[in-house]
Amino acid sequence: MALVTPALLTALFTAFKSEFEQGKSEAAPQFTKIASVIKSTSASNTYGWLGKFPSLAKWVGDRNVQSMKAHAYTITNDDYESTVGVDRNDIEDDNLGVYSPIFKEMGSAAAIHPDEMCFELLAAGFTTLCYDGQNFFDTDHPVAPNADGTGAAVSTANMAEDVAYEGEPWFVLDTSKALKPIIFQERKKPQLLAMTKVDDEVVFTSKQYRYGVDCRDAAGFGFWQLAFANKRALTPDNLWDSIEKMRSFTADGGRKLGIKSTMLVVPASMEKLATRMLERELDSNSSNELKGRLELLVADYL
Repeated sequence: MALVTPALLTALFTAFKSEFEQGKSEAAPQFTKIASVIKSTSASNTYGWLGKFPSLAKWVGDRNVQSMKAHAYTITNDDYESTVGVDRNDIEDDNLGVYSPIFKEMGSAAAIHPDEMCFELLAAGFTTLCYDGQNFFDTDHPVAPNADGTGAAVSTANMAEDVAYEGEPWFVLDTSKALKPIIFQERKKPQLLAMTKVDDEVVFTSKQYRYGVDCRDAAGFGFWQLAFANKRALTPDNLWDSIEKMRSFTADGGRKLGIKSTMLVVPASMEKLATRMLERELDSNSSNELKGRLELLVADYL
């Protein structure tokens, strides 16, 4: 029977933390492919500059200061946690092997937590507002003729839908810009902490030592112009249609944005079809124009 001492508890925490870090390192998160990581230093961040696409013009006389329309788009950080209780009897009986995979899995969960945030938000873009007050994926994003947002706006769609389609949605993104379609706002990275003092109330009353991970973060939308959603069959024609529509997007004021579709994001159910579409040659007499055209991302948490 092991004697539970502060030295033993310290060694135990070191071992659990090692398992936790190993789980983090073995995970393969995908969120950085579609999301820009923005460091946060407060409870929330306001992205008033979203929607501003300044351009260069010939300098004649004084500088021409363009007045841009301001957007009050705020992303508020939330708290997340996971906690494991270790019974004192298990420590005394040296019965700790069962906890190793638990802490490794906790580390993996911490690593893929941003995936769950970002890809679930992408899927929710049909019903979640972005900086211009419209759903991120919508048929009537207002694009004004003037850079300051004035004038009779023209409705622009960054989605296409076939009402007869019953499958899952898929997405075409431009991830080549300084800001990606999704914002992952990081206030505090996941940390593993321990509550193991002998005089802790739970230790005293329930003979339970607690180990937990917590973090603070949030996910939000960047520019809607960098994404196009489809609720229609994944076909070469529909994919080309998405690419062409994204190339035509303009900012307020009419400036072409030069959107270049770089990534096709699909759920696991479409992996085989998407792989064939982007990687397979057709036959000896014809080539696949889409081969290598886009990076394929099969999203685990879409």
